[in-house]
Amino acid sequence: MIVITAPTGNIGRHLLPLLLESAPARDEELRVIVRDPARLPDAVRERAEVITGSHGDAAVVDRAFEGADAVFWLVPPDASLTPEDAYSGFTGPAVKALAAHGVGHVVGVSALGRGTPVADSAGLVTASLALDDLIAGTGVAYRALANPSFFENLLEEAGSIREKGVFTDAVDADRRAPLVSVADIAAVAAGLLLDRSWTGSDSVPVLGPQDLSPDDLARIMTEQLGRPVRYERQPLDELRATLLGYGLNEAFVQGVVDMKRAKNEGLDAGVARVPGAASPATTFEEWCAKTLRPAVIS
Repeated sequence: MIVITAPTGNIGRHLLPLLLESAPARDEELRVIVRDPARLPDAVRERAEVITGSHGDAAVVDRAFEGADAVFWLVPPDASLTPEDAYSGFTGPAVKALAAHGVGHVVGVSALGRGTPVADSAGLVTASLALDDLIAGTGVAYRALANPSFFENLLEEAGSIREKGVFTDAVDADRRAPLVSVADIAAVAAGLLLDRSWTGSDSVPVLGPQDLSPDDLARIMTEQLGRPVRYERQPLDELRATLLGYGLNEAFVQGVVDMKRAKNEGLDAGVARVPGAASPATTFEEWCAKTLRPAVIS
């Protein structure tokens, strides 16, 4: 039995089809935790057990983890809370349920940065790494998917790219870093959930095919969209003021700012690609053509 949290999110909606396709051949049953079952595809409701509620709720995870062999764990960050409460606080009930039900394996969505000089001052990433330690401390076999920024973050910039030919971030224009698609993260997660021969606790870097800077992204988007796209760096003070203007928790906002600062100081640069090792295959060019172009050019 594999339990999937956040099944309608960016990663979960790619993970579920992979598991639905492969689980029957391995005699695996699937169970999902979801707030609104109506958001699930019909195939999921027909072929997986559905537990309705939040996976931050003790009663919900207690029910969902009963008889489970493996769990896919993803925390949806809550900008109304401090980073610690949003990550470790949300996961507290699940940690108790993992131990109570003797769940053997957990695959979690985390971030790059462990072992770098800025890991302890990286805001949301620091909170995510603490969450990994919390889960690993239960004694389950645990794999943290150590991810960089997602290609999909740029979908939030689709309107600005369409109307102004501009996207923004808070890092240097020439700062190269790994980037990855959520579909590739889901593929790595599916492989770990279906083949649970691994033991102990470790991180699995999911780096994407190549490091790219904002200027590289602008060049590729210009080529793929057939229109000029340029990058504008947003000062951290401006980012902080903008987020506070949305009424977000002040500590959470500081966590975002600290994460952005750390990324500009090399947070995502602590892991090298291993020649010949299997890695996510979606290039930024491919992602632009398949996903960004339809969002920008409608």
